[in-house]
Amino acid sequence: MNNHLSGAPELALEWHRAGRGAVLATVVETWGSAPRRVGAQMVVSGDGQIEGSVSGGCVEGAVMVEALEALEKGVSRLLEFGVSDGDAFAVGLACGGTIRVMVEPVGVILSEQVLADLVDARAERRAVAYVCDPEKGGGRLVSGGFEQRFRMDRSGIGEDGRFVAIHNPPLRVVIVGAVHIAQDFVPMARIAGFDPILVDPRSAFGSDARFPGEAILDDWPDDAMDAIGLDARTALVLLTHDPKLDDPALHKALKSNAFYLGALGSKRTHAKRVERLQEAGFTHSEIERIHGPIGLDIGAAGPSEIAVSILSEMIQVLRKST
Repeated sequence: MNNHLSGAPELALEWHRAGRGAVLATVVETWGSAPRRVGAQMVVSGDGQIEGSVSGGCVEGAVMVEALEALEKGVSRLLEFGVSDGDAFAVGLACGGTIRVMVEPVGVILSEQVLADLVDARAERRAVAYVCDPEKGGGRLVSGGFEQRFRMDRSGIGEDGRFVAIHNPPLRVVIVGAVHIAQDFVPMARIAGFDPILVDPRSAFGSDARFPGEAILDDWPDDAMDAIGLDARTALVLLTHDPKLDDPALHKALKSNAFYLGALGSKRTHAKRVERLQEAGFTHSEIERIHGPIGLDIGAAGPSEIAVSILSEMIQVLRKST
């Protein structure tokens, strides 16, 4: 998983169930140039092992000491640290800041069942929020009511004083067409935090030699869409120019809640695509979801610049759509 919450809940549950003891430490508030964003987590075992980070290295030692004491006493703690200019510079920032960290021992404060449900939701790609009083910890999971926070991946303290930790599924991008643009696009998407999945039934295109180490499905695109499961954290990028490949994927995607649908081709090509979709019974509002021609109009020339324009448009839609 690529998001900033990745791994800590799973490890906390594993350590707790193994009898080692576990404490989750979560950044609940920041001011200034804090090294980690709100929602960042680290987990501390009862024998002093730590994984994750709440400050990029500035205060982890102090958090571990507080976490072990909280575990021994069976209490939650809300810690505040000022990250000095010197420490901030050491982790790559121009100036310091302040962070507030909530410490929750698992089992005593953070319910094992709530943590297990959170781990299950993450494994099943279900977006959930962990909501609690940051002074007391021991919250509950909710699956709705924070649409803006879910869309923006933004954990934080609300006007009512409750802390909301957003646990979104990792972002994915499904690319139909293992073509030359995809060779530039896939590593860019991965750097930006997307897990890429390539779909191309043509073995000469979708090969490990051309895309080493990447997930490649050689199914027909409509079958691949069913196998993948397009959800609100998934983008679909169509790069083949071939209606036999692009259209079956679009038929599935237009009935899904994938956050982005983009199709390569000129305005003329897209007009023909629209005609085919209308003939297939898709509505105007459904067809309007497609970004075609694909990508932001930045005057892109060549595969790598087209890849940049596509990725930029995906992020714009994800972060700025209403």
